[in-house]
Amino acid sequence: MCRGLLGRRCRLPFLIAIVVFEFFSACSSSYADVDPPPLINRGDGKDRDHQHYGYSSKFSSMLTTRLEKMASSPVASSEIFNVDDYGAMGDGEDDSQAFKEAWKEACSSTNAIFLVPNDRTYHLKPITFSGPCNSPFVFKIEGTIKASPHISDYEKDRRHWIVFENLAEFTVEGKGTINGNGRKWWLNSCKVNKTLPCKEAPTAVTFYQCTNLRVEGLRFRNAQKMHLSFQKCSNVKALNLWIYAPGNSPNTDGIHVTATQIILIQNCLIMTGDDCISIVSGSKNVRAKGITCGPGHGISIGSLGAGKSEAEVSNVVVDTAKFKGTSNGVRIKTWQGGKGYAENIIFQNIVMDNVTNPIIIDQNYCDQKEPCTQQAEAVQVSNVMYQNIRGTSGSEVAVKFDCSKSFPCQEILLQDIDLVHRDKADDKPTQAEASCKNARLKNRGRVSPQCPGRR
Repeated sequence: MCRGLLGRRCRLPFLIAIVVFEFFSACSSSYADVDPPPLINRGDGKDRDHQHYGYSSKFSSMLTTRLEKMASSPVASSEIFNVDDYGAMGDGEDDSQAFKEAWKEACSSTNAIFLVPNDRTYHLKPITFSGPCNSPFVFKIEGTIKASPHISDYEKDRRHWIVFENLAEFTVEGKGTINGNGRKWWLNSCKVNKTLPCKEAPTAVTFYQCTNLRVEGLRFRNAQKMHLSFQKCSNVKALNLWIYAPGNSPNTDGIHVTATQIILIQNCLIMTGDDCISIVSGSKNVRAKGITCGPGHGISIGSLGAGKSEAEVSNVVVDTAKFKGTSNGVRIKTWQGGKGYAENIIFQNIVMDNVTNPIIIDQNYCDQKEPCTQQAEAVQVSNVMYQNIRGTSGSEVAVKFDCSKSFPCQEILLQDIDLVHRDKADDKPTQAEASCKNARLKNRGRVSPQCPGRR
């Protein structure tokens, strides 16, 4: 029974169920706040992890077991902390203080539910929700959380808007929306206005050093920069998410994974102005399944090795995905001069629809104004499998391996690949091409296009 504004607490029975992985949901984008389009059918790809150099079946089994252990056991009741009971108004004014007060009490409670109710939009300045807290703990968003429109509010930290840190057995879920209110940031980006200096912009939501974490069912819209970042986390499930920003919004990655281990990203529709999913150094045992991407820059491992840094990414599986109108499909990108490795990677059961670079490894990546100088060191790319990938390329070169001369790409396997070039002028499919430089690869089954000398 609710106590009201001064009591601030309510109780109700609450059962926590094991997540059903195969439920499907999605994400969309535009400058205006419009609902995303309906979901896109992905086809009936079969899981063939076990065929990849012997490691993947064991990895998939281990990953499934670890993720199942993350499900909480049923509990008798939960304590509700409704932000409205702490003074949140949802009237266009800043509600940050009410959220902070509700968090403080919820964090120290047992079986707490932090509730953002529906039918209201709550404005927040940059805010950090810190643990450790008593667990299990649910942050339930049914309404809308919207970022402060004032860039001056970010003077202390231009890199973050909402941060969850040092939390365990933590869930963020609901049918609500997290809106980064990013238009003003995009217009002030040096990638949009070349006359402006390049400055940092906030990631909308960051999870930092969280374990046994679940993020499910939410909509992320119009982030200032990246929408959702997992940094130094472990045992993570990101399920049934809609992520959307305009295709010309700069640096608006959908899901960014950095230094995170054992993470499942499943059943998401991501439409952004940058990578739908980016996986960077320190990440291991990453699985993305049931992803629809576009517009955007595809799913990328990297960039890695910038500024001669050392990078390590391993055990990545991208299974059952559709790319529509993206600049890249499945991409590995590394800078010259870097060190480390990207290894044990599977891309399988994927459909490409008018994708400019469906399959690409770029070890000469250079995202800067000045030309990058030739360097001997490179991040080693090895043990990568592309299996059951079909569809249309927006360019003549559908497969491109631009690998390092001193550190060639090793153990690259292409199996059952069928990509054609579809010309925009007459919309007729024609034979696509492959470009393979310093790549040691094998073909199995029907592979088209093939690298010269590999037929």
